[in-house]
Amino acid sequence: MADHKVLDRFRVPTGKTRIDLEDWDTDETGPFAGPEGKERAQAEIDGDVERIDSLQERLYAARSSGLLVVLQAMDTGGKDGTVRKVFGPLNAQGVTVTSFKKPTPEELAHDYLWRIHQAAPGRGDIAVFNRSHYEDVLVVRVHEWVSKETIERRYGEINAFEALLHHSGIKVLKIFLHISKKEQKQRLEERLADPDKHWKFNPDDLSERKLWKEYRQAYEIALARCSTPHAPWFVVPADRKWFRNWLVAKLVRRALEDLKPEFPPSPKGFAKIRIPD
Repeated sequence: MADHKVLDRFRVPTGKTRIDLEDWDTDETGPFAGPEGKERAQAEIDGDVERIDSLQERLYAARSSGLLVVLQAMDTGGKDGTVRKVFGPLNAQGVTVTSFKKPTPEELAHDYLWRIHQAAPGRGDIAVFNRSHYEDVLVVRVHEWVSKETIERRYGEINAFEALLHHSGIKVLKIFLHISKKEQKQRLEERLADPDKHWKFNPDDLSERKLWKEYRQAYEIALARCSTPHAPWFVVPADRKWFRNWLVAKLVRRALEDLKPEFPPSPKGFAKIRIPD
């Protein structure tokens, strides 16, 4: 397991009104310098995912706490790939992945956190949000779909919502997959060049790319305003997919280990039970 100081270097400090994403290098490789770095990282990823799988079984059996993992990123940031690599091998019975799209008419008839709360994990479960309630202070802010006063109020509402989850036994881990504009361009070009990836290409991504600066500013504010002691944000360098997976696996493993899930004790009388022939 990586030293806590290594992981906390990627944690967004609390009490800020804005951060500078330039403080985190999108192309970082951490402790894996050199030509064999990727191979060494992959070996650790495999070990961490195996440990996560074991912890998830205990979490599901104990039913005393849960874990919410929030994944946010610019377009092509790697949310889907992260879900496959880190959470794909786990028992699907105890893991849910929710991708929040454009709100439906029913969802729009409620407050913006209504659909989010319904997808939050119960005790014993891991829930992964592929995009999340933060869209309502990111894309909504960039496109000015609500007033500045409404956006300002939402930071506090989001913090209160996550505090409610925390006090209900749900640990909240929030991860921003941090890619460069240059890397995004390369990934979009790869989608265009590969017919098998055309389904992933959305022409609207090009319109959103023109708003890169505005989105970056919105992230810098949201990550700062909503990184709290009970629900911190982590900025994960994501230009190198293998380092992204390494760091996310480490963070998820630590979050589960902090919960200390254990199998429940055997009921009385189990030692006397005999299975008939």
